[in-house]
Amino acid sequence: MELDTPHGPARAHLHEVDDPRAALVLGHGAGGSIDSGDLQAATEAATARRVTVVLVEQPYLVAGRKSAAPAPQLDTAWKAVVEQLPIDGLPLIAGGRSSGARVACRTAAETRAAAVLCLAFPVHPPGKPEKSRLDELDGVSVPVLVVQGSSDPFGMPPEATGREVVAVPGNHSLARSRDAVAAAVGDWLDRTLD
Repeated sequence: MELDTPHGPARAHLHEVDDPRAALVLGHGAGGSIDSGDLQAATEAATARRVTVVLVEQPYLVAGRKSAAPAPQLDTAWKAVVEQLPIDGLPLIAGGRSSGARVACRTAAETRAAAVLCLAFPVHPPGKPEKSRLDELDGVSVPVLVVQGSSDPFGMPPEATGREVVAVPGNHSLARSRDAVAAAVGDWLDRTLD
């Protein structure tokens, strides 16, 4: 489904379930796609728990551009997409991998997210811990799960009140940890949605 945003059309891929308990809306990483293994693992874990999943392609990706749009454009497009999704009345769990996780955190209050799922949250650029992005995670006031590769060069966020961090084997791609990602997401959804 194509959805208009102020920055061009975005694309939403719906994975609907019967009698859904919630909707999980996930964005991709800056240089990636919605086909990444961790997004697919999260989708499978969620749909197995009667959670409708929507994988969102940002306008720059739909337009065929390789480099991500600036953060304000990503956030504006994300909010426009969430407003148009056919998920009325369902609790919204916002999330994504890497850049998509940052967008979900920054917009959690405005999209009225009930929880946030972060896959491979980029705490800081590789080798530059002084350029921390923890304020984006810390700014979320609803439950958060971060699934992070134990050797991620983008850093490991600390646990905090309302924030659970699960370290899985691997680096930023989480490619080696598909089963571990699915298990972590499934367990967290079971506890968060009860």
